[in-house]
Amino acid sequence: MLSKEQLNAFNDQGYLVVEDVLSAELRANIRREYETLLDQLYANWVAEGLVSEPSENNFWGKLLTAYEAGCDWFQPMDISLPGDRIFADTPMHFGPAVFDMVRAPAILDIIEQLLGPEISSNPIQHVRIKPPARKLDHDEIRAHITSTDWHQDRAVALEDADETSMVTCWLAITDATVENGCLQVVPKAGNQNILPHCPKQQTAIADGYLSEADAVPLPVRAGGVVLFDPLTPHASLPNTSDGIRWSFDLRYHVTGQPSGRSHFPEFVARSRANPTHELHDWRIWKSMWEDARARLSTSPHIDIHRWSSDAPTCA
Repeated sequence: MLSKEQLNAFNDQGYLVVEDVLSAELRANIRREYETLLDQLYANWVAEGLVSEPSENNFWGKLLTAYEAGCDWFQPMDISLPGDRIFADTPMHFGPAVFDMVRAPAILDIIEQLLGPEISSNPIQHVRIKPPARKLDHDEIRAHITSTDWHQDRAVALEDADETSMVTCWLAITDATVENGCLQVVPKAGNQNILPHCPKQQTAIADGYLSEADAVPLPVRAGGVVLFDPLTPHASLPNTSDGIRWSFDLRYHVTGQPSGRSHFPEFVARSRANPTHELHDWRIWKSMWEDARARLSTSPHIDIHRWSSDAPTCA
């Protein structure tokens, strides 16, 4: 639970680092779930002749070997469908350990203090597994693998959620340090609004609208979380270490308000008024995303970005 001082800090500055939220047991379950997933992916790549057995036969070694061979492990490991074209066989991952993480009581207790007792799991969610920058392809731009440009989470949701009460919860599975690419933030101004964004390496705040000299790095130990107001500008540093930085990026919003990505499924994570509305079965969560994939694969593409490169602020 957050103290009064922590609540005040979040409300004043738009962010908060909270250590020791996600239990070691749950983190271990997540690791095992992802190790099993990678073993399956890697065995298929070996059978297809795309990779050989890695020199380091462990999770990190397989990730790096697969990346260097051009095998995509990110989308099969992500807990969302992509923002680009969706196909009937687009891979994604929804399992019991990840579901337990999204619904972890320690997280929902904190979110309830910030949003109130009616909480939905927002579908804007991702796994972020970031190898050392020196190992990345020179043209790697995916924010979930390389460093993330400055942005506001409100601005990367669709306009229908501009008034939605929402909180981002960034969870560290490994220690996040300045060296391995932790988050950085410019504290939210009292009258903060949505800043203009432009298509850059990713969707990012337009030049001249943010003072990066005011940036504050946010290291956090494994099991800790970083909380963000949706208007707080933030980015990540590059991973200059020799290891991999692993986190999850989750969002929660007040039930009944627009999610900002209505074509993807949300669910009630906590309800004090109607607890029978809460989702408790990870298999239903998985099925919801599979149904969305089937529907979207035969529908016109829905662009998840509202910003255009020909806007005056992007010229």
